[in-house]
Amino acid sequence: MSGGSVTRPLLNVHALREAVVAPGRLWHDVRVVAETGSTNTDLLAVSRSGISEGVVLAAEVQSAGRGRMGRQFVSPPRAALLFSVLLRPVAVPPPLRGWIALLTGVAVASALRAEAAVDARLKWPNDVLVNGAKLAGILTEQSGDAIVVGTGINVSTSRDELPVPEATSLAQEGAAGTDRDRLLARVLTDLEHWYLCWTGARGDRAPPGVPAPVRDRRPAGPRLAARRDDGGRDGVRGGQHRPAGGPLGLGNRFGQRRRRGPCPLTRPENIGRGPNIGQARCGNSAL
Repeated sequence: MSGGSVTRPLLNVHALREAVVAPGRLWHDVRVVAETGSTNTDLLAVSRSGISEGVVLAAEVQSAGRGRMGRQFVSPPRAALLFSVLLRPVAVPPPLRGWIALLTGVAVASALRAEAAVDARLKWPNDVLVNGAKLAGILTEQSGDAIVVGTGINVSTSRDELPVPEATSLAQEGAAGTDRDRLLARVLTDLEHWYLCWTGARGDRAPPGVPAPVRDRRPAGPRLAARRDDGGRDGVRGGQHRPAGGPLGLGNRFGQRRRRGPCPLTRPENIGRGPNIGQARCGNSAL
């Protein structure tokens, strides 16, 4: 029920649905389970039924949570936000879909700045840091045209509950807000905004919030890893298939791209303002 003297309430699925589910919005189904192995694994399985994008699955605890490169993600029950979302960016060419991890990172950092008043920074492309310590991680995986993005955010985790010294939590950083319902609703709201802007532009711009030196050097053929029905994976880079063992992500080969105006979210003073920045055009560069 608690870590030390910290009370850890259950997520309120009804409040979450009321906050983010509505006609015309991206999210149409929010689910919360007491325990599962991995929310990513569960949603990948659900995706094979053909269900439309916009499903959110959160768990109070995961027994087989994982991060990039097979690293284990461990958290006590109700101490973290552990959730995955199902997306189908069919309008975006496959070589550009690796940007989804960055979109999610921007949404997480924006939400944490706004709701928790911490100086959350995106470490390209999959981690969110506060004062140099890892607060959140993102894992993106693909099955067919479905992409599942899993996120773990340490919320009330105490120092002795953190898995490594380099990790931190909102509680350890003295955050102004640690209400998991409010945090999750804000992350989903911000992610919805940037995702719809990005898919509306057919992936034609780098995601908003990417630091300027990165935005000006678009990956030349992001490496995607598609999980096959037989459990294997196929990697794709620049339209060529090759074996791969990792999750959907961006490769480390870069090509020059035409310079565009910087997105307002690249400025630290604006990252917490989320969708209020240039809402009509999805940022100064029209995404």
